[in-house]
Amino acid sequence: MGIFIVDTSSSPHARLRPVSMSNVKLTDSFWSPRLDTLINVTLPTMYSLLEETGRIDNFRRVSGKVKNPFRGLLYNDSDVYKWIEATAWALVSRHSEQLTKVLNDVVNIIAEAQLPDGYINTYFYDRLGERYRYLRQSHELYCAGHLMQAAIACKRSNACPRLYSTALRLADHVAEVFNDNGIVAVDGHPEIEIALVELYRESRDVRYLNEAIFQLENRGKGVLRRFRMPGAWDASDEYFIDHKPIKELEKVPIAHAVRFLYLTSGATDVYMETGDRALWSALERLWIDLTSTRMYVTGGVGSRYEGESIGEPYELPNDRAYSETCAAVANVMWNYRMLLATGDAKYADVMELTLYNAALAGISLDGKSYFYVNPLASRGEHRRQPWFETACCPPNIARLIASLPGYLYSMSSDGLWIHLYVASRVNVNLNGNAIELIVDTDYPWDGEIKVIVNPSKEDEFTLYMRIPGWCHEGKLLINGEEQGLELRPSTYVGVRRVWRTGDELTLRLPMRIEFAVSHPHVLANTSRVAIKRGPLVYCLEQTDNPNVDVWDIALKSTCHLEARYVRDLLNGVVVIEGDAYEVSSRQAGTYMSLNDFKLSLRPIKFRAIPYYAWANREPGPMTVWIPLIDYYNAVKG
Repeated sequence: MGIFIVDTSSSPHARLRPVSMSNVKLTDSFWSPRLDTLINVTLPTMYSLLEETGRIDNFRRVSGKVKNPFRGLLYNDSDVYKWIEATAWALVSRHSEQLTKVLNDVVNIIAEAQLPDGYINTYFYDRLGERYRYLRQSHELYCAGHLMQAAIACKRSNACPRLYSTALRLADHVAEVFNDNGIVAVDGHPEIEIALVELYRESRDVRYLNEAIFQLENRGKGVLRRFRMPGAWDASDEYFIDHKPIKELEKVPIAHAVRFLYLTSGATDVYMETGDRALWSALERLWIDLTSTRMYVTGGVGSRYEGESIGEPYELPNDRAYSETCAAVANVMWNYRMLLATGDAKYADVMELTLYNAALAGISLDGKSYFYVNPLASRGEHRRQPWFETACCPPNIARLIASLPGYLYSMSSDGLWIHLYVASRVNVNLNGNAIELIVDTDYPWDGEIKVIVNPSKEDEFTLYMRIPGWCHEGKLLINGEEQGLELRPSTYVGVRRVWRTGDELTLRLPMRIEFAVSHPHVLANTSRVAIKRGPLVYCLEQTDNPNVDVWDIALKSTCHLEARYVRDLLNGVVVIEGDAYEVSSRQAGTYMSLNDFKLSLRPIKFRAIPYYAWANREPGPMTVWIPLIDYYNAVKG
């Protein structure tokens, strides 16, 4: 059995099949060290925090091991489950006897806290008469879903298999309780839909798929109004995506960003099993609306602090951006599933953008602190924290990084697909032929990718290479000879030939420094540009520009810019340096007559760093969007 994040091996409406994580070995200098940090620093310190904050003791309490009262918030169980999932995935790539032991100890503690009917939730242990009464806010099925996902990771990785039987008993319980003859309701926080479909894929028990469909089809009917928790924070039906069935949604609702993205992820999973065309049409509509009007340049989603929600079209403030780390993780999850369903490169583009920017910013370079909120501008007060009372984001970014090897490659009936360019070795079996690919690249710093193809026997198949949406002048060579193929942005170029051991394919994707601009209705970015290079979005941070407030830096479209790799900065990054201007005004007060307003421009040099790396040094102002002095001359038609 393979070790898959999302197992579409038998999904009738998925174009792509996954490659086992165990068959992928990272050899790069960007992601491989992050896996080392994850296994050596992040997961052990996170476990200590789970203990210190009582989250694991809550399970010991249910089984009678401790007499402490319940500690924390009603959804705290899910933090433990996500840590388990992250650890199980990480152990596929990095061995650790100590972490394996701790993981199994925690799994045993959880298994012992399961009630005879399969129910498990440490908050409602003292309130069993109230279970499922407050689904609008209780997160009971949300927590159950995360347990199921953790259990699948445990089983597939063989790191902690006991949890799988716990998850099956819980899933059986959910299916027995939630149906047309039982409780007709959904959870206020979607998540279990993803878990139930994956549990169906793992077990082939159709009850779990049917339950996922039940959950999906009963959302949007206003059922949650009958399940309010007295005194709990509440919002509109639209916030819970319970105002209209997903198949009828014409646009993205003003909903909690993570809930929306988990729901669309689960709906995509359901589509790949059922082929429901109405569901797919809705997913396509929602994806277009989200990515074209409500997503940040970093791939972040969620513009409002109120309710951690998505805003109106083009409502994308910078310093007040919410852009929750969990929403970035969920955006990667959804786009990966859309990619598996279609093989369409536009989904891989968003997956890559979000991964390298909005998601990766959520964890510090030393692996010890986290962002919950990811603004695109700051005066310096916003800093990563070692933990949060609501601690969903730390284990969420951990499980994404831990599972990264599973996102790189896929297979179809006719060939192999490379989605993300990471130096690595991968072994697959394609139609009975064992094939090794050796990928060598310095991505994301350099756009040259070399792939050595080693089939066990000469064979004809197609190697699909993604041409990112940011690349407009790529070249492809085979064994040193340029092929003259048209490489269009946001597509896969398929090279079909008889491959022999040692054949080398080279893809050259020039990484040019570019200015990104916003739609005119994004008022926060009027006359501003963001600097991009390859998959990375850049920002100005005060510590790199000590003689000027970075909020006063402006550019011209003709400014000379250069990219340069700095090995001893931020674990090694390509910086962008060049000419700029300090813009200042001597006028006092916020408002004045245009006739009296005067600006002065002082030529300066500036440095920009990748957005994901900001706030790892001393505090200071930061900004992604930079004024462009000659903006209207640069963009006029």
